[in-house]
Amino acid sequence: MADVPNGEQGCASPLELFNRIAAQGELVRSLKAGKAPQDEIDSAVQMLLSLKMSYKAAMGEDYKADCPPGNPAPGNDSGLGATEAEEDFVDPWTVQTSSAKGIDYDKLIVRFGSSKIDKELVNRIERAIGQKPHRFLRRGIFFSHRDMNQILDAYENKKPFYLYTGRGPSSEAMHVGHLIPFIFTKWLQDVFNVPLVIQMTDDEKYLWKDLTLDQAYGYAVENAKDIIACGFDINKTFIFSDLDYMGASPGFYKNVVKIQKHVTFNQVKGIFGFTDSDSIGKISFPAIQAAPSFSNSFPQIFGDKTDVQCLIPCAIDQDPYFRMTRDVAPRIGYPKPALLHSTFFPALQGAQTKMSASDPNSSIFLTDTAKQIKTKVNKHAFSGGRDTVEEHREFGGNCDVDVSFMYLTFFLEDDDRLEQIRKDYTSGAMLTGELKKILIEVLQPLIAEHQARRKEVTDEIVKEFMTPRKLSYDFQ
Repeated sequence: MADVPNGEQGCASPLELFNRIAAQGELVRSLKAGKAPQDEIDSAVQMLLSLKMSYKAAMGEDYKADCPPGNPAPGNDSGLGATEAEEDFVDPWTVQTSSAKGIDYDKLIVRFGSSKIDKELVNRIERAIGQKPHRFLRRGIFFSHRDMNQILDAYENKKPFYLYTGRGPSSEAMHVGHLIPFIFTKWLQDVFNVPLVIQMTDDEKYLWKDLTLDQAYGYAVENAKDIIACGFDINKTFIFSDLDYMGASPGFYKNVVKIQKHVTFNQVKGIFGFTDSDSIGKISFPAIQAAPSFSNSFPQIFGDKTDVQCLIPCAIDQDPYFRMTRDVAPRIGYPKPALLHSTFFPALQGAQTKMSASDPNSSIFLTDTAKQIKTKVNKHAFSGGRDTVEEHREFGGNCDVDVSFMYLTFFLEDDDRLEQIRKDYTSGAMLTGELKKILIEVLQPLIAEHQARRKEVTDEIVKEFMTPRKLSYDFQ
């Protein structure tokens, strides 16, 4: 999986965007000229519009075919900030916004055609599991879904389902943002008591990054240790590397081929923005990320059952993969996977900057010491406070853009305390330094405990999690 619960992959350069728009425009014209199916044309047009929005956000002006970036149009002296770029750009590799508050998720729901997780759905989940919903649900961190009501129908009728999530192991360094889907998935596994498959897309990282196959596989194993340290039940969890598992599992590979047969090149170009210069490995990869959505990809767990529905918790940037999967599922006789989408985890420097594994100061890494955490938060966490103490006391701080407050919404369990902090900071009663101190006191034990659990994860334990086997769940 492209691991961007945080926009880590960064932004395409204006020139790359310009060239992608030109190629995408060409594709739209050829689809229309060739009288392609309407859904193919629509998805290609949607991709073209997204690219143009992204270009406008980067350049501060509309795309003009005869005016590549760096060559200002005659008589046009509007600078970068001349027009306020109001659109966000989100795909599995690029997450971009010009707003300090971060992505506008309500607009994203409309653009992606998913459904909002409303109070009614959260209440229904609470009734089904008989306990308080996870803070990520209570606070809108998981904010959008596809077909979650179907999963709850199945659960209430004692029908089985399983969980599927993943990680694109692009480096050994994982940060707290990478934990968000796993913390939530572990909670789902516990409250629903269901099996889980976790895909490590080391093949994807080999195709997209400058890595050898051995490096990509090595990162998958190292990242698996951090994932296991989240506390997953070894009897109900199968973690697999694509490089390792696909060659050993005819059931999995058969599903990959079925998916490949039913998705055209035009469709993946329209959904993912691939161009003619992308490798054929990239173009065929989406079928590999789609395959775990179908239960018979794991015969050791589900036998030959094809009707066990799948629930996928992931960051919203992964949704294009699963829109494709949901489109193809009925055509190959499988149920559509359901999804729960999370928001992005902001970089320390603010919600509109990218979090980068190559910049140690852009996030709190899982290897950071207590001292490093303190220094990073105090020095780098973007503040919604005022310039002077007097102004802050008078006008208060802005929680919507304050990264320390954003991080607390992810990690502070106590709702009442979080609300009190919000009130105190907004009124000016609490200063930025005091808010940062609270965050440091939450993060230090969280990371230290994670590190202690990871130390306990031996190579033997990883091997056990990654061995195809029957999980202790009865699918009779």
